[in-house]
Amino acid sequence: MLDFNHRPKVHEVVTSHIDAALTAERAGQERRTYLGASRLGVACDRALQYEFAGAPVDPGRDFDGRVLRIFEVGHVLEDLAIRWLRLSGFDLYTRTRSGGQFGFSVCDGLIQGHVDGIVMAAPADLGWSFPMLWECKTMNAQNWRDCVKRGVSVAKPVYAAQMAIYQAYMESTVEGISRNPALFTAINKDTQELWFELVPFDAVLAQRASDRAVKIITATEHGELLPRSFSDSTHIECKFCSWQDRCWRPA
Repeated sequence: MLDFNHRPKVHEVVTSHIDAALTAERAGQERRTYLGASRLGVACDRALQYEFAGAPVDPGRDFDGRVLRIFEVGHVLEDLAIRWLRLSGFDLYTRTRSGGQFGFSVCDGLIQGHVDGIVMAAPADLGWSFPMLWECKTMNAQNWRDCVKRGVSVAKPVYAAQMAIYQAYMESTVEGISRNPALFTAINKDTQELWFELVPFDAVLAQRASDRAVKIITATEHGELLPRSFSDSTHIECKFCSWQDRCWRPA
């Protein structure tokens, strides 16, 4: 039954304005024309194909204002992590001399990746070798504890694939980055606890992710619709997997 006596509260009205502004801002952003390396660990081939082709999201399935706020909080926490590491003696680079992100572009620009940072030095008592890829993620307490318990490669295979392919493709411009382990940083958004993990380069995983990217691009260019995958729990993280089958061809 409708409640005709309901009056929106102040926090509801203000939040609705913020969310509408964030949604409009997102809608005005230029669409990606490449396959992002950070997504190559997602389980569903079809989901990645839809993303690469720029297929529109079904009504009500796109990110809402609350999720966009979560993303922005994550960016702010990443900036704090950069400050904390630098303050504690890490020589961490996050921008090129021209002000852009470090990254790579291959396959005529159809596969690209942008890394969070590169560590060139750290406190001597750690005994590490450099350069090292730096990857930072923020997550809720449950996911953070899972990362601590099982390690990022098991708990978050999408992140593991992301780091592996970054190390592989960045080697040509940052010599040695694939010889040294990546420094994975996870921030617990609920408690601000920190988790640091050294992740050795996985050449097999990097090759598998690269081959998968080529398969997705090739299938899309030929109008071939790739199958869904429901065999891996990571598919629940992707908003595309609930899409219904459709007669689809790239524009």
